[in-house]
Amino acid sequence: MNYLGLIFSFLFTLSSIAEASRLKDIVSIKGVRENQLVGYGIVVGLKGTGDGKMEFTNKSVIRLLDAVGMKLESKEVQSKNIAAVLVTATLPAFARSGNQLDVTVNSIGDASSLEGGTLIQTPLRAANQQVYAVAQGTILLGVGEGGKNHSTVGRVPNGGMVERDMEIEFADRKMFRLALHSADFTTAARIVRVINTDLGGKYASAKDSGTVDVVVPYRYEGNVVELLALIESLDVEPDTRARVVINEKTGTVVIGDKVRISKVAISHGNLSVQVGTSGSKSKDQSPDRIAILDGETSVGEIVKAMNSLGVTPKDLITIIQNIKAAGALHGDLEIL
Repeated sequence: MNYLGLIFSFLFTLSSIAEASRLKDIVSIKGVRENQLVGYGIVVGLKGTGDGKMEFTNKSVIRLLDAVGMKLESKEVQSKNIAAVLVTATLPAFARSGNQLDVTVNSIGDASSLEGGTLIQTPLRAANQQVYAVAQGTILLGVGEGGKNHSTVGRVPNGGMVERDMEIEFADRKMFRLALHSADFTTAARIVRVINTDLGGKYASAKDSGTVDVVVPYRYEGNVVELLALIESLDVEPDTRARVVINEKTGTVVIGDKVRISKVAISHGNLSVQVGTSGSKSKDQSPDRIAILDGETSVGEIVKAMNSLGVTPKDLITIIQNIKAAGALHGDLEIL
């Protein structure tokens, strides 16, 4: 089966049908974002698979027991049924007190497994060190490759509880700012044009290639949510730089449809590809190993020609790198 041909046919078909995108998929609204939370906690109830070295857990367990009225005479806790963990979660924008969160639990000691453990109530803090949520619950381990668990990382579904509202003054805004996920002057200009056309006035303006400001029309004052719901559903055709991305480790090649190749002759092993010249085949080359293309062509056309010659992905990577080195590939070449 010709996998190279199937892959590139699929990629170029996608590029031809997926031109317009919803505005909500290519921009974010300043001030509307998620926040990362983190906390230090203790997992109990392990079956002898907890921390062997107690530097992480000794003081924590003593403080925990002290908080519930248990005074220890000894300052040493010897148990492999407990483990120290870091707990992480994502706080959504506009989160309100009482909302539940999924949390991830990660062992930071030498525990061999968190299976069967229970996370004890853990405060979760944002970057400003303020507590926004607490987490507690039974840890579930996911199934990894080959049916095996990654036993030192688990999740507690709905194990987090938001403790304070995310106060964001939003509904009464007079203006809001859109940030493009991929900065581009052409895309920014198209966004401005589409928004102004839909709103029937000059309400949007581009500040740079990655920022578009939108003034709230009078009829939407106090009702910004409805305005954003209207705007984020608008279709915009984002523009992109001509780019080829190559991952030599996996043999993956992704080619943008705007990449072009100038007149060039390519010889690789026993095959030959010539762009923009009538060419003549060598005596030692068979006719079915030669391809001739007209003028300046797209990478899609040259890939199609190489595919007809049976070029492997590894050969294609080498050829594209050399075309770029010769100055004939018009676009960025990114090698991962």
